Amino acid sequence: MFTASHNPAIYCGIKYIPDYAGPATTEISDAIAAFLNAPAAPPAEPGTITLFNPAIDYQKFVLTLLDCDRLRQAHLSVKYDALYSTSRGYLDLLLRQCGCQVETLHDRRDVLFGGGVPEPNGEQLNDLVKAVQFDRADLGLATDGDSDRFGIVDEQGNRLEPIQVLLVLVRHLVEQKGQNGAIVRTVATTHLLDSLAQHYGLKSIETAVGFKHIGQVMRQTEVLIGGEESGGLSIGSHIPEKDGILAGLLVAEAIACAQKPLSVLVAEVIAIAGGMRFNHRIDYCFDSVAKQKVLAAFQTNSPSEIAGVAVESIAHKDGIKLYLEDDSWVLLRASGTEPLLRVYVEARSPTQQQQMTAHLRELIDRSLTP
Repeated sequence: MFTASHNPAIYCGIKYIPDYAGPATTEISDAIAAFLNAPAAPPAEPGTITLFNPAIDYQKFVLTLLDCDRLRQAHLSVKYDALYSTSRGYLDLLLRQCGCQVETLHDRRDVLFGGGVPEPNGEQLNDLVKAVQFDRADLGLATDGDSDRFGIVDEQGNRLEPIQVLLVLVRHLVEQKGQNGAIVRTVATTHLLDSLAQHYGLKSIETAVGFKHIGQVMRQTEVLIGGEESGGLSIGSHIPEKDGILAGLLVAEAIACAQKPLSVLVAEVIAIAGGMRFNHRIDYCFDSVAKQKVLAAFQTNSPSEIAGVAVESIAHKDGIKLYLEDDSWVLLRASGTEPLLRVYVEARSPTQQQQMTAHLRELIDRSLTP
């Protein structure tokens, strides 16, 4: 695949997808990269390019994962912002086949993504929010450049966090579709999913950041849903790769089956999972030396408490994660693609979140002081 994913067009590169239709593991990627500096041998004979259209088979399969009759009965009004992505002509078509009234925004081919960033969150969704509010639509959907990430807007025009969408879909898959299996999430994704797993008697599995790790679990065990805080998810009956098109369709199905507005479904499932959690991520622009210095300081002299709450345990699955005794947590990890140190916080209240963030800044500054 040639893609910049959710990044600006200048980041376009090559992504390799193995035969199992999920992200390549580190071992596969490293084996391919090993050839980059090797002398290139001329091909034995000219190669060929085979053209094919994946749309028909893909659309036919995705419809088998949905309760199309319930969707048709709901007559949902949906606004869809393609963000110039590859899902144009996929998600809007499938919604219409399921009886939804659809208005599509930014559905022309533009390799520069309208001069913006094809990431379905924040200001990128302003046009979608306005469209939902203007026509009082039931739902707003968006996808990123290569359509593996999703953006969701509820009937009130609120941009949902990916973790809220994951919670809604866990409940939908269990209660409305009668499915089960493990809930798989990354270390940077809310522990509310663990609480929901416990509520339904399901297993929860934590992986390193990156859907390739979730996909690997999906190939090894029975999974209900796998997801991450950055806006990617898939389900056990689908491929082990995130799919923003399927995510949007499942949210529409959840509304149709529950016959309730999306904002109500979000509030209900958060209550079931034990109440709201408050998530925040800070990106520190550090070079590799500074990043390693901070991580080494937390490794050798880990704090015993954060903002007055004792640290219960520490894990090193991906960076350094501190699990606090009240089930709040902190994660520090170096970005694998940018000169950033990412710091994640999940707290019980906005006040605690602010206190934890301030304490972490103090610890980070102290670790960089000569």
